[in-house]
Amino acid sequence: MKDPEISEPIDFEWDQYNQTKIRFKHGVTPKEAEEPFFNEKIVNFDESHSKTEQRYKLLGSTNAGRILLVVFTIRNNKIRIISARSANKKERNYHYGEKI
Repeated sequence: MKDPEISEPIDFEWDQYNQTKIRFKHGVTPKEAEEPFFNEKIVNFDESHSKTEQRYKLLGSTNAGRILLVVFTIRNNKIRIISARSANKKERNYHYGEKI
């Protein structure tokens, strides 16, 4: 599966449950979860979680420099964020191009 081309303008679609979950479980606001799409990022197809729809993982930085892992799908030409959390050490190293 090919990784998606993400070009501007980007529209987001949110499920209320996911918005609430990432805010309380992971401390990430919806605005913060959207920021990595406009900054330096790495996007890969998430084969293990793409049984019913194509899902992708984005590893990228917020405007404040926080590195997030964002799981999303594309529906009707809109990005639907499923989950977002702070990247772990291995993911941060990968984002910065260090050997892991």
